[in-house]
Amino acid sequence: MNIYVLMKRTFDTEEKIVIKNGSIYDGEAEFIINPYDEYAIEEAIRVRDAKGGEVTVVTVGGEDAEKELRTALAMGCDKAALINIEDDVEICDQYTTAKILSEYLKDKAADLILAGNVAIDGASGQVGPRVAEALGIPYVTTITKLEIDGVNVRIERDVEGDTEVVETTLPLLVTAQQGLNEPRYPSLPGIMKAKKKPLARMDLDDLDLEEDDAEAKTKTIEVYVPPKKAAGKVLQGDLAQQVKELVSLLHTEAKVV
Repeated sequence: MNIYVLMKRTFDTEEKIVIKNGSIYDGEAEFIINPYDEYAIEEAIRVRDAKGGEVTVVTVGGEDAEKELRTALAMGCDKAALINIEDDVEICDQYTTAKILSEYLKDKAADLILAGNVAIDGASGQVGPRVAEALGIPYVTTITKLEIDGVNVRIERDVEGDTEVVETTLPLLVTAQQGLNEPRYPSLPGIMKAKKKPLARMDLDDLDLEEDDAEAKTKTIEVYVPPKKAAGKVLQGDLAQQVKELVSLLHTEAKVV
Protein backbone atom coordinates (compact mmCIF):
# COMPACT_ATOMS: atom_id res chain seq x y z
CA MET A 1 0.00 0.00 0.00
CA ASN A 2 1.07 3.54 -0.72
CA ILE A 3 0.44 5.38 2.55
CA TYR A 4 0.96 9.07 3.37
CA VAL A 5 0.74 10.88 6.69
CA LEU A 6 0.13 14.64 6.91
CA MET A 7 2.10 15.94 9.88
CA LYS A 8 2.23 19.32 11.59
CA ARG A 9 4.88 20.75 13.90
CA THR A 10 3.16 22.34 16.91
CA PHE A 11 3.91 23.84 20.31
CA ASP A 12 4.77 21.39 23.05
CA THR A 13 1.62 20.86 25.10
CA GLU A 14 3.59 21.91 28.20
CA GLU A 15 4.42 25.32 26.72
CA LYS A 16 2.95 28.51 28.13
CA ILE A 17 1.53 30.61 25.32
CA VAL A 18 3.10 34.08 25.12
CA ILE A 19 1.36 36.90 23.23
CA LYS A 20 3.42 39.77 21.82
CA ASN A 21 2.04 42.59 19.65
CA GLY A 22 -1.18 40.76 18.97
CA SER A 23 0.37 37.48 17.85
CA ILE A 24 1.78 34.30 19.40
CA TYR A 25 5.49 34.55 20.17
CA ASP A 26 7.27 31.26 19.57
CA GLY A 27 10.90 32.37 19.67
CA GLU A 28 11.84 30.25 22.69
CA ALA A 29 9.13 27.60 22.54
CA GLU A 30 9.70 23.86 22.29
CA PHE A 31 8.00 22.11 19.37
CA ILE A 32 6.76 18.56 18.90
CA ILE A 33 4.75 16.44 16.46
CA ASN A 34 1.12 17.46 16.81
CA PRO A 35 -0.20 14.80 19.27
CA TYR A 36 -3.17 13.83 17.05
CA ASP A 37 -0.74 13.32 14.16
CA GLU A 38 1.10 10.77 16.30
CA TYR A 39 -2.02 8.59 16.20
CA ALA A 40 -2.04 8.95 12.41
CA ILE A 41 1.64 7.98 12.18
CA GLU A 42 1.16 4.95 14.44
CA GLU A 43 -1.87 3.74 12.47
CA ALA A 44 -0.04 4.18 9.18
CA ILE A 45 2.85 2.04 10.44
CA ARG A 46 0.44 -0.65 11.67
CA VAL A 47 -1.40 -0.75 8.34
CA ARG A 48 1.89 -1.01 6.44
CA ASP A 49 3.10 -3.83 8.70
CA ALA A 50 -0.16 -5.72 8.13
CA LYS A 51 -0.72 -5.00 4.44
CA GLY A 52 2.74 -4.18 3.08
CA GLY A 53 3.86 -1.09 1.22
CA GLU A 54 5.53 2.04 2.60
CA VAL A 55 4.72 5.10 4.70
CA THR A 56 5.74 8.61 3.74
CA VAL A 57 5.30 11.43 6.25
CA VAL A 58 5.01 14.94 4.80
CA THR A 59 4.86 18.40 6.34
CA VAL A 60 4.61 22.01 5.19
CA GLY A 61 6.82 24.49 7.04
CA GLY A 62 10.43 25.47 7.47
CA GLU A 63 13.75 23.71 7.95
CA ASP A 64 13.06 23.48 11.70
CA ALA A 65 10.47 20.80 10.94
CA GLU A 66 13.22 18.30 10.04
CA LYS A 67 13.49 17.35 13.73
CA GLU A 68 9.85 16.24 13.88
CA LEU A 69 10.12 14.44 10.53
CA ARG A 70 13.15 12.52 11.81
CA THR A 71 11.13 11.56 14.89
CA ALA A 72 8.40 10.17 12.63
CA LEU A 73 11.05 8.22 10.71
CA ALA A 74 12.42 6.90 14.00
CA MET A 75 8.93 5.73 14.93
CA GLY A 76 8.91 3.61 11.76
CA CYS A 77 7.92 5.68 8.73
CA ASP A 78 9.89 4.81 5.59
CA LYS A 79 10.30 8.22 3.95
CA ALA A 80 9.76 11.89 4.72
CA ALA A 81 9.11 15.02 2.68
CA LEU A 82 9.57 18.61 3.78
CA ILE A 83 7.85 21.29 1.70
CA ASN A 84 9.71 24.43 2.71
CA ILE A 85 7.64 27.60 2.34
CA GLU A 86 9.71 29.94 4.54
CA ASP A 87 10.98 32.00 1.60
CA ASP A 88 7.79 31.84 -0.46
CA VAL A 89 4.74 32.30 1.74
CA GLU A 90 4.44 35.13 4.25
CA ILE A 91 1.09 34.11 5.75
CA CYS A 92 -0.07 30.49 5.87
CA ASP A 93 -3.59 29.33 6.71
CA GLN A 94 -5.54 26.10 6.31
CA TYR A 95 -6.23 26.82 2.65
CA THR A 96 -2.53 27.38 1.97
CA THR A 97 -1.47 24.17 3.70
CA ALA A 98 -4.16 22.07 2.01
CA LYS A 99 -3.43 23.57 -1.41
CA ILE A 100 0.28 22.76 -1.13
CA LEU A 101 -0.28 19.25 0.24
CA SER A 102 -2.88 18.35 -2.40
CA GLU A 103 -0.55 19.61 -5.13
CA TYR A 104 2.21 17.40 -3.72
CA LEU A 105 -0.08 14.36 -3.46
CA LYS A 106 -1.98 14.67 -6.75
CA ASP A 107 0.37 12.37 -8.70
CA LYS A 108 1.43 10.09 -5.84
CA ALA A 109 -1.32 7.47 -6.31
CA ALA A 110 -1.89 7.31 -2.55
CA ASP A 111 -4.05 4.42 -1.34
CA LEU A 112 -4.45 5.79 2.18
CA ILE A 113 -3.79 9.26 3.62
CA LEU A 114 -3.89 9.83 7.37
CA ALA A 115 -3.83 13.05 9.36
CA GLY A 116 -4.57 14.15 12.89
CA ASN A 117 -8.15 15.07 13.68
CA VAL A 118 -7.07 18.60 14.69
CA ALA A 119 -3.85 20.46 15.42
CA ILE A 120 -3.54 21.54 19.05
CA ASP A 121 -2.61 25.10 18.07
CA GLY A 122 -5.37 26.13 15.65
CA ALA A 123 -7.79 23.20 16.19
CA SER A 124 -9.65 23.94 12.94
CA GLY A 125 -9.68 20.35 11.66
CA GLN A 126 -9.82 21.67 8.09
CA VAL A 127 -6.62 20.57 6.38
CA GLY A 128 -7.40 16.85 6.02
CA PRO A 129 -10.89 17.30 4.56
CA ARG A 130 -9.68 20.11 2.27
CA VAL A 131 -6.93 17.85 0.89
CA ALA A 132 -9.41 15.02 0.27
CA GLU A 133 -11.79 17.39 -1.53
CA ALA A 134 -8.96 18.69 -3.72
CA LEU A 135 -7.91 15.13 -4.60
CA GLY A 136 -11.49 14.01 -5.20
CA ILE A 137 -11.37 11.12 -2.72
CA PRO A 138 -13.66 10.24 0.22
CA TYR A 139 -12.69 11.13 3.78
CA VAL A 140 -13.80 10.15 7.27
CA THR A 141 -12.91 12.22 10.33
CA THR A 142 -12.32 11.47 14.05
CA ILE A 143 -11.81 7.75 13.51
CA THR A 144 -11.18 5.38 16.42
CA LYS A 145 -10.93 2.10 14.49
CA LEU A 146 -9.72 1.23 10.99
CA GLU A 147 -10.11 -2.15 9.25
CA ILE A 148 -8.95 -2.69 5.67
CA ASP A 149 -9.84 -5.72 3.54
CA GLY A 150 -8.55 -5.31 0.01
CA VAL A 151 -10.05 -2.01 -1.17
CA ASN A 152 -12.93 -2.20 1.32
CA VAL A 153 -12.63 -0.22 4.55
CA ARG A 154 -14.68 -0.39 7.75
CA ILE A 155 -14.30 2.55 10.13
CA GLU A 156 -15.57 3.46 13.57
CA ARG A 157 -15.68 7.15 14.49
CA ASP A 158 -16.67 9.36 17.42
CA VAL A 159 -20.03 11.12 17.15
CA GLU A 160 -21.23 13.11 20.18
CA GLY A 161 -20.42 10.48 22.78
CA ASP A 162 -21.44 7.53 20.59
CA THR A 163 -19.84 5.48 17.81
CA GLU A 164 -20.72 5.55 14.11
CA VAL A 165 -19.71 2.76 11.71
CA VAL A 166 -18.78 3.82 8.18
CA GLU A 167 -18.00 1.54 5.23
CA THR A 168 -16.12 2.92 2.24
CA THR A 169 -13.33 2.06 -0.21
CA LEU A 170 -9.76 3.05 -1.00
CA PRO A 171 -8.31 5.50 -1.91
CA LEU A 172 -9.30 7.29 1.27
CA LEU A 173 -8.28 10.01 3.70
CA VAL A 174 -8.94 9.63 7.43
CA THR A 175 -8.23 11.83 10.44
CA ALA A 176 -7.18 10.16 13.67
CA GLN A 177 -8.75 10.66 17.08
CA GLN A 178 -7.49 9.70 20.54
CA GLY A 179 -8.37 6.06 21.15
CA LEU A 180 -7.40 4.86 17.69
CA ASN A 181 -4.15 3.41 19.05
CA GLU A 182 -1.28 4.03 21.45
CA PRO A 183 1.59 5.76 19.60
CA ARG A 184 5.00 4.13 20.09
CA TYR A 185 8.11 5.87 21.30
CA PRO A 186 11.09 5.93 18.93
CA SER A 187 13.56 3.18 19.87
CA LEU A 188 17.32 3.67 19.85
CA PRO A 189 17.72 1.46 16.74
CA GLY A 190 14.86 3.41 15.14
CA ILE A 191 16.60 6.72 15.88
CA MET A 192 19.82 5.44 14.32
CA LYS A 193 18.01 4.14 11.22
CA ALA A 194 16.10 7.42 10.86
CA LYS A 195 19.36 9.26 10.15
CA LYS A 196 19.80 7.26 6.93
CA LYS A 197 16.19 7.23 5.74
CA PRO A 198 15.35 9.47 2.76
CA LEU A 199 14.06 12.97 3.51
CA ALA A 200 13.10 14.89 0.37
CA ARG A 201 13.16 18.70 0.40
CA MET A 202 11.21 20.88 -1.98
CA ASP A 203 9.62 24.29 -2.31
CA LEU A 204 6.74 25.80 -4.27
CA ASP A 205 8.74 25.87 -7.50
CA ASP A 206 9.17 22.10 -7.31
CA LEU A 207 5.38 21.77 -7.15
CA ASP A 208 4.83 24.20 -10.04
CA LEU A 209 3.05 26.54 -7.64
CA GLU A 210 3.35 30.29 -7.48
CA GLU A 211 3.08 32.25 -4.27
CA ASP A 212 -0.27 33.64 -5.45
CA ASP A 213 -1.59 30.09 -5.90
CA ALA A 214 -1.13 29.41 -2.19
CA GLU A 215 -2.09 32.85 -0.90
CA ALA A 216 -3.92 32.65 2.44
CA LYS A 217 -7.69 33.20 2.32
CA THR A 218 -7.97 34.32 5.92
CA LYS A 219 -6.26 36.98 8.01
CA THR A 220 -5.70 36.96 11.77
CA ILE A 221 -6.38 40.45 13.10
CA GLU A 222 -5.33 39.86 16.69
CA VAL A 223 -4.63 37.07 19.15
CA TYR A 224 -5.24 37.69 22.85
CA VAL A 225 -5.53 35.80 26.11
CA PRO A 226 -9.06 35.91 27.57
CA PRO A 227 -9.45 37.95 30.77
CA LYS A 228 -9.21 36.13 34.07
CA LYS A 229 -12.51 35.21 35.63
CA ALA A 230 -13.46 36.86 38.91
CA ALA A 231 -13.27 34.67 41.99
CA GLY A 232 -16.48 32.91 42.96
CA LYS A 233 -18.44 33.61 46.14
CA VAL A 234 -19.35 31.10 48.82
CA LEU A 235 -22.66 31.92 50.50
CA GLN A 236 -22.78 31.62 54.27
CA GLY A 237 -25.53 30.88 56.80
CA ASP A 238 -28.49 28.53 56.70
CA LEU A 239 -30.45 27.78 53.53
CA ALA A 240 -32.92 30.67 53.96
CA GLN A 241 -30.07 33.16 54.46
CA GLN A 242 -28.19 31.81 51.43
CA VAL A 243 -31.29 32.11 49.22
CA LYS A 244 -31.86 35.68 50.41
CA GLU A 245 -28.23 36.63 49.74
CA LEU A 246 -28.25 34.90 46.34
CA VAL A 247 -31.35 36.83 45.21
CA SER A 248 -29.75 40.07 46.42
CA LEU A 249 -26.51 39.35 44.49
CA LEU A 250 -28.37 38.44 41.33
CA HIS A 251 -30.18 41.74 41.58
CA THR A 252 -27.39 44.11 42.64
CA GLU A 253 -24.24 42.56 41.09
CA ALA A 254 -25.23 40.23 38.28
CA LYS A 255 -28.23 42.41 37.42
CA VAL A 256 -30.17 39.50 35.98
CA VAL A 257 -33.28 39.81 38.17
